[in-house]
Amino acid sequence: MGEFWQAAATFPTVSFTAALVVVAGFWLLVLVGGADTDSFDADVDTDALSLGGVPVSVSASLLIVLSWFSSLTGSVLLARTGWPAASVHLLGVALLFASLVGSWRLTRALVRPLAKLFPDEPGPSLHDFVGSTCTIRTGRVDAEFGQAEVTARDGSSAVVQVRQDDGGPLGLGSTGLLYAYDDAGEFFWVAPFDAALDPRG
Repeated sequence: MGEFWQAAATFPTVSFTAALVVVAGFWLLVLVGGADTDSFDADVDTDALSLGGVPVSVSASLLIVLSWFSSLTGSVLLARTGWPAASVHLLGVALLFASLVGSWRLTRALVRPLAKLFPDEPGPSLHDFVGSTCTIRTGRVDAEFGQAEVTARDGSSAVVQVRQDDGGPLGLGSTGLLYAYDDAGEFFWVAPFDAALDPRG
């Protein structure tokens, strides 16, 4: 076990050991609520390294952990060869770069499936429904009451609160057009919709 500790504290692994301590400290902060996993997303562009799709903290942590492990393993194997110190040191430099390149390739392969857990696009907003048609699900719609079912772009449906102020003929099963959203009241303004007048039809 002593040789592993020695390898972790000597070149080239010590370079990754210091970074590993920083990574461990960051994730401890995340656990106690002192930091967010996307804290550095605005400062670092990981797409240039083909590591995009996940928060920077995730891809960087993977890269550092894998680099540290591969460098540690290589350092222990080099120490066991019994070769001259100069040769071991020279091979240590090569190991440093080999660990980075190999870990980068492995990290790139790992972040691809992980990217599905971190969608880039923000979640749907109620304002996205403005301009959509809906189906009235209540017997009447007026300035105080009304509900309608609207379909999102992804095919899912939602029941939303709707209001109208002109007393138009909106009843159960009729089609309406959501033309505005009231943030304060958290409802949509709706008007009767005639498919024959739809320019897209």
